Amino acid sequence: MESVDVRDVCFVNGSVRLAGVLAVPRRGGVACAGVVLVGGSGPSDRDNDTFFPPLRRHLLDAGIAVLSYDKRGVGGSSGDWRTATLTDLATDATAAVDFLRSRPEVRSEAVGLFGHSEGGWVVLRASTARDDMPWVVTNSCPGVSPAVQERYALANRLREVPLSSQSDIGRTLDLYDRLIEAGRCDADFATAVQLVDAAGSPPGLAYYWADIDERLWGFLKRKQDHDPTGDLCGLRCPHLAFFGSEDRLVPVADSLRVFGASVCHPARPRRATLTVEVLPRADHRLQLPGATEPAPEYFDTLTRWLRRN
Repeated sequence: MESVDVRDVCFVNGSVRLAGVLAVPRRGGVACAGVVLVGGSGPSDRDNDTFFPPLRRHLLDAGIAVLSYDKRGVGGSSGDWRTATLTDLATDATAAVDFLRSRPEVRSEAVGLFGHSEGGWVVLRASTARDDMPWVVTNSCPGVSPAVQERYALANRLREVPLSSQSDIGRTLDLYDRLIEAGRCDADFATAVQLVDAAGSPPGLAYYWADIDERLWGFLKRKQDHDPTGDLCGLRCPHLAFFGSEDRLVPVADSLRVFGASVCHPARPRRATLTVEVLPRADHRLQLPGATEPAPEYFDTLTRWLRRN
């Protein structure tokens, strides 16, 4: 890797203070392009667990500055993501873009967004809200609603639980469906707990339910029926979408149909091209079986596309 400046940074979005890390390749005074990395669901930090560090290294090797940050209420950031909406998280991403564009060593017109998983919904919303985004990249971003995506992930998880019968799977998914309906009726957390208790906490539900408290229940209610179609149709910039063919968390085939249909929407601007890359045998983090980092062709494809755009 060429010489790199790495430093902790802070920027604000209204009353929220966001902390992150900025890494900029030293290029002898020549300004470089930049990317803001937005993590996935839950309390994702500036490294998005272990996913962002190898991605950051590759982008820096390609001469691209990288900014990533702790989600609201995580690490050094103030606020609480569980009391936010996806639109709130999108304005955080927009603030990150503005901060990166303000750096003298970065070409302001060449700063785009990269979002992983839930972060894909976030960056699509952020990109659609402004007309100066040069490009956006989504990584394992569902084309379906969170409610549909979580049900798909839960069903796959249940099939992996030892000794789970079809009856057990059916009971757990039925309870999940009732919880989703309760959320649509704005049921409080106590009502949701009663539903779970009355069902006897069926096998495998912990995958979905174990960490849910009152604040998280509120966040899930607000998010569960988010439809990314409007943001996909409203994009005004090129879009690169990555998927892994063996993703057990996201229904890839259904997502591809939604992404493809959005390109054909008559109101979608001509500049909003879509490039889809599905990596064979790769999982939600674009990793091949037994690997701890995405496949090399993933990084190469990303860099080639960014250079074109």
